[in-house]
Amino acid sequence: MSTSTTDKNSSIQVIARLRALLDALAAEGGSAPLKILAAITGLAPSTAFRILASAQDNQLIARDAGGHYRFGPRLQDWAQLAHGRSDLRAVARPIMAWLRDQVQETVNLTIQEGDEVIYVERATSSRMMRVEQVIGSRAPLHTTAVGKLMLALNGEAAVRSYATRTGLPALTVHTLCQADALWENARSGLERGYALDNEEAEIGVGCLGVLLRSRLPWNAGLSISAPIERRQESWVPMLQEAARRIDRGHQKNFVRP
Repeated sequence: MSTSTTDKNSSIQVIARLRALLDALAAEGGSAPLKILAAITGLAPSTAFRILASAQDNQLIARDAGGHYRFGPRLQDWAQLAHGRSDLRAVARPIMAWLRDQVQETVNLTIQEGDEVIYVERATSSRMMRVEQVIGSRAPLHTTAVGKLMLALNGEAAVRSYATRTGLPALTVHTLCQADALWENARSGLERGYALDNEEAEIGVGCLGVLLRSRLPWNAGLSISAPIERRQESWVPMLQEAARRIDRGHQKNFVRP
């Protein structure tokens, strides 16, 4: 067996053992000493200790003053993010359907992850010629209406840092590829309360975007996507109203202290 194969098998074994330890911790109600976790999993205490120490270094596991292990902050953050995203989608779905029916175009819910937006929910138009974004697909912030608003939230320095970091890749001939133009476009959009995508992500597609303002662990926004010749800025008040409804629903039902 080659060294690389041995290393791969060893890594897989560690992951399986960590999973067993996490399952054991959950079975004990989220808090347990080393000897209990080792006994449940059948691991030698020294092996269990090494794996738990590495998990602790990566904030997957924490250890209290009494020596009991518990789930770490990174796992808790992931759980909160997953729960919050699911809750947001549940609140947004009927409101997005209402907006879709008003404008007869596709409505998208996006969140920011790093330098990209992720499409997490949609209400698709029934029109033969329509725009569809695949749930789970991503786009650079500077190429979308909502993404430009997300960039503007942190000011000019953050926009210029993003431009330097990413190089502002062009997806179409209309993509804003200069930091000055991007900042001016993003700033003006934030000031007026909505932004435009003028065929910047895809030729023939125009979008209107607004931000959600409810307390979330990430930036989120709502947008309408349509063939550019059908896009109407007269839809903005309805888009803003839909965003307010989502904000109210999320704050009322799901945001926890």
